[in-house]
Amino acid sequence: MRCGKMAAPAAGTRGGVRRRCQRLLYWVPVLFISSILCWSYYAYVTQLCLLSMANIGEKVVCLIAYHLFFMLFVWSYWKTIFTLPVNPSKEFHLSYADKELLEREPRGEAQQEIFKRAARDLPIYTRTMSGAIRYCDRCQLVKPDRCHHCSVCDKCILKMDHHCPWVNHCVGFSNYKFFLLFLAYSLLYCLFIAATDLQYFIKFWTTGLPDTQAKFHIMFLFFAAAMFSVSLSSLFGYHCWLVSKNKSTLEAFRAPIFRHGTDKNGFSLGFSKNLRQVFGDEKKYWLLPVFTSLGDGCSFPTCLVNQDPEQVFTPVGLNSTTKNENHLFPPKTLRDSQSHLLTDTQSWMESSANTEKGKVVPKGMSNPGLTVENET
Repeated sequence: MRCGKMAAPAAGTRGGVRRRCQRLLYWVPVLFISSILCWSYYAYVTQLCLLSMANIGEKVVCLIAYHLFFMLFVWSYWKTIFTLPVNPSKEFHLSYADKELLEREPRGEAQQEIFKRAARDLPIYTRTMSGAIRYCDRCQLVKPDRCHHCSVCDKCILKMDHHCPWVNHCVGFSNYKFFLLFLAYSLLYCLFIAATDLQYFIKFWTTGLPDTQAKFHIMFLFFAAAMFSVSLSSLFGYHCWLVSKNKSTLEAFRAPIFRHGTDKNGFSLGFSKNLRQVFGDEKKYWLLPVFTSLGDGCSFPTCLVNQDPEQVFTPVGLNSTTKNENHLFPPKTLRDSQSHLLTDTQSWMESSANTEKGKVVPKGMSNPGLTVENET
């Protein structure tokens, strides 16, 4: 018995060490990108500009432009890495009482009633392939639209696009704009280096450069910039297409499913509105890595002509711009949405209690889940 008691803590310790080692390994791609960036700074500024360029005017212009691209690249990459993905708010989590009921009740009609009650007043339009409410068994929550469970992070991520090893976490609602700007500025950074280094690279092959240390830095700098430019241009172009269609990477591979069936353009509102969903309404902030995306990440407007008949709706006569956004979650301004995501302020369900006070939802207009299917 004593040996058995000693074995359990030992196994737990080994598991904790293994998890810590895995977390450290996950930072290897980030460290690789950072080391390449540091070397490129030394090679371009010191070896190319300061030691190889003879023209003072060319040297000053290249240094100013280079540091502008370098600053935007590092800023957007930093924001992408250290802006953590946002998880669903507490309204989507099962209550403590419902969790206890799930543990006691066998899977069947009793559990379905629990999920129906949990999803009754939530703005959920998407379903699983079988038409069931999307529920995460690991996180014990009803999934908001466009939310998915990441097996690496072991969390549900709002508007999850993909898990990116180069930033060591998921790209989702809270950092997708930063990720897009990171791709854009890294591409411009590489193109600028390749363009300004090209003439010196040619001189390398025509023996126009002295045989110094700078000669090899200039050669490898051009190769690295050209290689990354090719890969980044295809990736950036693909994500520009996704933004124009208001899709995530996951939705491009598997179209969202609504009550009426699969609709690959269900969230597309037109090019201009799709662009504002990611970059916001204030154009002066579009090119800066500051959070300006519209919404709260938990509910999204759709282009569906026929709303889900099981969703709660508001009376006819609302402004046409709010079509397909009729739900118990009140519209939020940009500032309110940002504070809900990036700070620990009171949730919008509680802050909007006064605006919803006195409203009566017609009986039978709730959002029951006919069947519930776990989806991870």
